[in-house]
Amino acid sequence: MRDSPDVLVHEVKDAKNKVIKLSAALNVGDNEEFDFVRSLYEGAIAGSVASFVIEAALYPIDTIKTRLQAVHGGGKIVLKGLYSGLTGNLVGMLPCSSYIQTAGVVGGVASSIIRVPTEVVKQRMQTSHFASASNAVQAIVSREGFKGLYAGYGSFLLRDLPFDAIQFCIYEQLRIGYKLAAQRDPNDPENALIGAFSGAVTGAITTPFDVIKTRLMVQGSNSQYQGIRDCCRTIMKEEGARAFLKGMGPRVLWIGLGGAIFFGVLEKTKQMLANQRHPLPEKPIQSQ
Repeated sequence: MRDSPDVLVHEVKDAKNKVIKLSAALNVGDNEEFDFVRSLYEGAIAGSVASFVIEAALYPIDTIKTRLQAVHGGGKIVLKGLYSGLTGNLVGMLPCSSYIQTAGVVGGVASSIIRVPTEVVKQRMQTSHFASASNAVQAIVSREGFKGLYAGYGSFLLRDLPFDAIQFCIYEQLRIGYKLAAQRDPNDPENALIGAFSGAVTGAITTPFDVIKTRLMVQGSNSQYQGIRDCCRTIMKEEGARAFLKGMGPRVLWIGLGGAIFFGVLEKTKQMLANQRHPLPEKPIQSQ
């Protein structure tokens, strides 16, 4: 038995309406399950804002950490010029931090193309090798070739890839546990506290990798170390196992505070962007 023309027309209209609704969900964001572009955009902005605040506020602690790790034996460090290299670091760091926030490990590997030269220049300036980023780049390329800008590339990945995975894993698991225990989402101070703890723990765990990276990046044309393995053997032989923990105090402080700021600003920024997209309805004014 064939359907009547009216039934067929109704079915065609119903199917058309479903297609229109699906298209609207994909393009406008009516259905958040499909709103990938919006989530990517919000994550990028939130990651960039959080990273900028951290670098501007805590950069001197990072400089002290770098100088402690770079010095051999029981040498002393200089506490002047603690903001050396900040501007160049911000230029290379901001777009990469937003990319990592939205693309994870793959984004970390891809962004290392920019981040490693930025890190090399930053740490050479932090250890008082150069006065400006432009002078640093010119000198490194002239003495070591273009590959000098990628000194310590392998050690950078060895430190950063597990760092990002461990930190975000600890943070998300703690948030999930807190939500189950408190039966609500963490507020801003609680997000910051969870972020501080996850950052401090991850910073302590990855300190040996950071020491290796610093030594390989700041050695310059002297080439004392011929790679990661040789760096590990030489440090162990000449300075002992304790040298792999150099700079742990400032590193844990820096990343702990940074974790509090990063995740606090991250969640707040995401919340603000979500409220702009879906504003809360205004409460009706009650008559007296």
